[in-house]
Amino acid sequence: MVISSAQAKVISEERSLYRNILVEEQGDLRCLKFSVKRKTSSQSCINMASPDTLVFDYTKYMMAALVFHPNPKRVLIIGLGGGTLSNTLAQMYPGIVIDNVEIDPAVIKVARKYFDFKESEQVKSYPQDGRIFIKRALRKEQQYDVVILDAFNGEYIPEHLLTKEFLQETQGVLSENGVLVANTFSSSKLYDHETATYHAVFGSFYEIEKGFKRGNRVIVATNNNKSRDVSKAIEQLKGSLRPYGVDINTVLALMELNDDVDEDVRVLTDQYSPANLL
Repeated sequence: MVISSAQAKVISEERSLYRNILVEEQGDLRCLKFSVKRKTSSQSCINMASPDTLVFDYTKYMMAALVFHPNPKRVLIIGLGGGTLSNTLAQMYPGIVIDNVEIDPAVIKVARKYFDFKESEQVKSYPQDGRIFIKRALRKEQQYDVVILDAFNGEYIPEHLLTKEFLQETQGVLSENGVLVANTFSSSKLYDHETATYHAVFGSFYEIEKGFKRGNRVIVATNNNKSRDVSKAIEQLKGSLRPYGVDINTVLALMELNDDVDEDVRVLTDQYSPANLL
């Protein structure tokens, strides 16, 4: 569901160091949009009449990570948007610790003011680069049960958040049975390279592509890659995700194992980055 800008009412507009930030409303739908290089993309939306319901499919699909870790205690989210994922997890798991990392302080401000992004002693936001935060977390030996990578703005992901070295650092902050879930792209020259890079770090992984009308791919990678009995987790999540408009069985039906390694595709590294390809 996307707001048509021609019919939407702009209720907030500001220029940050990184982009133009718009908040638009059409009926009950309120959306956060980024305008970069004359293109505008929706980052987060809430239904004002049903604020707990997840609007975007990709946010629903990212909940598939919970099947592999149904009771997370600590979560790291890179890329805040309107704070939808953080709010949902905080409601589902009272007492959970969530660190939200967003490079643009203006996005955090807009999420608080227009999207009811909730913070507390357990739920915090950090205005800094996601990779720098993870490097510092490694030094502090901090670990997370779930790491969510959502720094995809519809057109690109910062290249330093795509490399083998970054994924290895991210793997380093995962708990023993931790799960990484990433919102990324399915239609890009980087697709095969990104696949090869995830394989190089995590081995086989799960992905959801078929449920999208355009452009997205959700990747789910587990830390130890061991087989797990997820039947109890699925039963638990059927009820706990229902208030947010998520049917976990529908989500899992779209998820496929990617274990096809193409040795001829080059892995992305800090030295061989997307900038070398595009």
